[in-house]
Amino acid sequence: MPFSAPFVGRAALLIAVAESGADRVPVYAQHKQAVMITSFIIAGAMSPSTIAATVAQLNAETLFGICYTQMINPGTPAIYGSFLANIDMRSGAPCFGTPENSLALYAGAQMARRYKLPYRSGGNYTASRIPDAQSAYESAYTMLPTVQAGTNFILHAAGWLEGGLIADYEKFILDVETLGMLERYVKGISLTDEDFAWDAYEENGPGQHFLGTAHTMRHYETAFYQHDVFNMENYEQWEMEGSEDSRKKANKVWKKLLAEYQAPELDEAIHDELVAFVNHRREEIQKGRPRTEWKR
Repeated sequence: MPFSAPFVGRAALLIAVAESGADRVPVYAQHKQAVMITSFIIAGAMSPSTIAATVAQLNAETLFGICYTQMINPGTPAIYGSFLANIDMRSGAPCFGTPENSLALYAGAQMARRYKLPYRSGGNYTASRIPDAQSAYESAYTMLPTVQAGTNFILHAAGWLEGGLIADYEKFILDVETLGMLERYVKGISLTDEDFAWDAYEENGPGQHFLGTAHTMRHYETAFYQHDVFNMENYEQWEMEGSEDSRKKANKVWKKLLAEYQAPELDEAIHDELVAFVNHRREEIQKGRPRTEWKR
């Protein structure tokens, strides 16, 4: 769910307010390329343990980076970013999907709107190592606030496990399923005459069901979100079909998608030049040489 292409362009830079991004910001700002300034904070370790102090620190760090881009080149497009988790006070491990994280996410969105800037935050975050119940709940408790906060750019929307240390195919498929539901959710409720279904009430008498009405038939395929992975059958039907849980079904889905994948058509000359460029840069990187201008 990226922010609109005209703003971000083709080369948005994702950085943390840290030394690692200091040398990159000027290059992008000088060319007025969109820069995503993201403060990375694990509350309780990299900031105080209270939400108010953490949000204030996050705001200061993010604004510092954004102001830096304007000092270099006024008018450089900038995105207000927030990546915030908290530590487990017992182990020091990062936690995701916590109520504190959600509250801070909402606060970050409010600050971004105050400065009239697009907002980057959230995703299907989890600390779980596998796509289990923990990963589902933690991701849901992050992704729903992300959407409700009006986030413009969501970077880690699918496949995330163990705080970003693992990218999991099954989790990716399950996350895509929930993203489909959230896409429907944000569309809201349509209020046209067709949506009020006047003809269905005229056709149907008291005590009758609406399954066979003309209105239902017109909207049979589009009325409700259709799941690709989640199973809505009763227990007996589910058992007859092999008793697959969501993880097993997601495994089949991603394997099927890869098996049926067809690469998009690409002009052979363009393909050959891209391969040559990649090989050229790989050699430079492996030998520790600075980047040189590409000449075919």
